[in-house]
Amino acid sequence: MADVTYYVALPFVQDDDGTPVAGNAEECQSSAIALRRAEMMSRMPGAIGAVAFSRTGDPAIGEFGDAKLLRAFGKVPEGLGMP
Repeated sequence: MADVTYYVALPFVQDDDGTPVAGNAEECQSSAIALRRAEMMSRMPGAIGAVAFSRTGDPAIGEFGDAKLLRAFGKVPEGLGMP
């Protein structure tokens, strides 16, 4: 099977100790939609920020490359493993 690219929007919230934690990720149909969705997520009540990223790989064998950060909005944790 050919490689497939997934686009994802991922919000961040704070737990009771103030530590940033990832919320529910949403798969999007394109990079533009992921960017818009992440920006919207970053402004939702309780959210401190969000990121849009992509991953490319072969779902048939479960091999994917590193996530590529498209853009961060608001306050997100440093060192997400994305350049």
